[in-house]
Amino acid sequence: MAENNEAIHRMKELVEKLREASKAYYAQDKEIMSNFEYDKLCDELEALEQETGMVLAGSPTISVGYEAIDELPKESHESPMLSLGKTKDREELKSWLGDKEGLLSWKLDGLTIVLTYQNGGLLKAVTRGNGEVGEVITNNAKVFKNIPLRIKHQGELVLRGEAVITYHDFEKINSHIEDIDARYKNPRNLCSGSVRQLNNQITEERNVRFYAFALVKADGADFGNSRENQFAFLKEQGFDVVEYQKVDADNVTDAVADYEERVQNYDIPSDGLVLTYDDIEYGRSLGRTAKFPRDSIAFKWADEIRETILKEIEWSPSRTGLINPVAIFEPVELEGTTVSRASVHNISILKGLKLGIGDKITVYKANMIIPQIAENLTGSDNIEIPSVCPVCGGATEVRAVNEVQSLYCTNSDCDAKKIKSFTLFVSRDAMNIDGLSEATLEKFIAKGFIHQYQDMFHLDRYKDEIIAMEGFGVKSYKKLIDGIEKSRNVELPKLIYSLGIANIGLANAKVICKYYKFDLDVMRHATAGELSEIDGIGEIIGKAFEDYFSDNKNIERFDNLLKEVTIIKESVDEEDQILDGQTFVITGSLEHFESRNALKELIEKKGGKVAGSVSAKTVCLINNDIASNSSKNKKAKELNVPICTEEQFMQAYLGMEI
Repeated sequence: MAENNEAIHRMKELVEKLREASKAYYAQDKEIMSNFEYDKLCDELEALEQETGMVLAGSPTISVGYEAIDELPKESHESPMLSLGKTKDREELKSWLGDKEGLLSWKLDGLTIVLTYQNGGLLKAVTRGNGEVGEVITNNAKVFKNIPLRIKHQGELVLRGEAVITYHDFEKINSHIEDIDARYKNPRNLCSGSVRQLNNQITEERNVRFYAFALVKADGADFGNSRENQFAFLKEQGFDVVEYQKVDADNVTDAVADYEERVQNYDIPSDGLVLTYDDIEYGRSLGRTAKFPRDSIAFKWADEIRETILKEIEWSPSRTGLINPVAIFEPVELEGTTVSRASVHNISILKGLKLGIGDKITVYKANMIIPQIAENLTGSDNIEIPSVCPVCGGATEVRAVNEVQSLYCTNSDCDAKKIKSFTLFVSRDAMNIDGLSEATLEKFIAKGFIHQYQDMFHLDRYKDEIIAMEGFGVKSYKKLIDGIEKSRNVELPKLIYSLGIANIGLANAKVICKYYKFDLDVMRHATAGELSEIDGIGEIIGKAFEDYFSDNKNIERFDNLLKEVTIIKESVDEEDQILDGQTFVITGSLEHFESRNALKELIEKKGGKVAGSVSAKTVCLINNDIASNSSKNKKAKELNVPICTEEQFMQAYLGMEI
């Protein structure tokens, strides 16, 4: 009895840990434990469930994924999307296949999507979600790089596949992000965020691709009881199908070895293989368990694991105040590269691993890419959590967010935190200083070159030191100084936005400047009460603005900044303010403007405002696809807000001839 109670207690612990990890991974696109640890805990839980004959509510052995987020419409799947049973044993694959033939394919690492076509056109696209309910992402799917919008088959067609971003595109996207800390961590998370965007223009820019891996339904089609014929049919309709090989018990292990050799250079993220019976009826006859179907099984790569010695824990502060632990260990060869460091992510994982200096640890690469600690073979648990920030010396504290403990710097003036405000200051919509990336700012702050905004305009004092820095040279220095000099002439709204006042973006800065007729002296002495009377500003923004210009430190910094810049004089042509007080929403692609930002700037120049979502205050929704079932169109119809094409808007509201 006591042993059974201990087992149940352990099961409860495991279910809670795995539930939180699953929530973070599927709903929040972050990782609080490694795949290695997750699989290990799952195996332990499954063994305890078999031992006790009990399955607890919320167990990952009976539930898949996590609840879909609220930003996108939800829809129930006609049939549940189950996960697959898994193995790392090649002989088990051979035994599982028996005397049948099967299809062995890549198990792609992206986001699973269900596509439905009717009358030859794409009707809807829904994410897997929690397996029962997914998110409707039809508009985003329409801009995937390789999805046919119309197909030959006129009956209802339902298929499943994986949305992915290739390593090539992933690296290309990251190469345009100069700040190393801001770069995306892996293709899977980038793909998930790209597919679930509310703005499908962003999805299109990310080069998302779709690879079909299962046909669910095809009215009127006969496949001769063969999965391979289904794949051939999908290819005929214009779909890219996941690469596969037809195998039997005699050659399946050789096929696995072939995939394993090629995965090193395969451009599409893959975390294993899938083996499916080619005989459709035989597979269906096997039925399914509560957890997975019996017609398919997943093969997970056996991670290449190396032993090494932990030398130190490096504490790495970020601009949010979060201080991340990074394990530094004796270099080892993993998957063809030398590895000597791995993120430990947070205090909870650090404590869970019981890390200590000098401990013997095992390390691997998650999905053969990201170095991770698998196990601690010593467990001395002697790492001291630093009481002061390694950058500023300020006090630190451990905070628990969703039961995950992390270390934070409590000093609001920490130089590491200043990076965020300085990055905003130099950004394109603010001072637009070319050559000052976040990574560069971090280096300059660490060397003491920058303490406040005005210091950026005197970096020429450190010419020799900057030229000698890694990644710099005479040309880079000249480009930086030229960018600084060019930024000295600035529009007032951009200057106000650059200050980083809470809740004041460029749009609100423009509204305030326009209201006060671009008179800076009057603006900076405005009270919260006066500002709250401005349409679209309100009490919270008004108070933030007044508070900023009531703080003596801020006043000093701002006055020092004004000595370095020249404000471009702007005037308001009252007769041209034909959209004054009117709010519009823009969605979809445009034909007469190069971008939505271009149309937004014109509307603002004419006195109007552009919002991100439709509300009762919206005068008109501008959408060239008036008949679409987008969420914005639906909202506009509910609120009786007119929906205009681009040309209708230009004629009716701007008086322009087309």
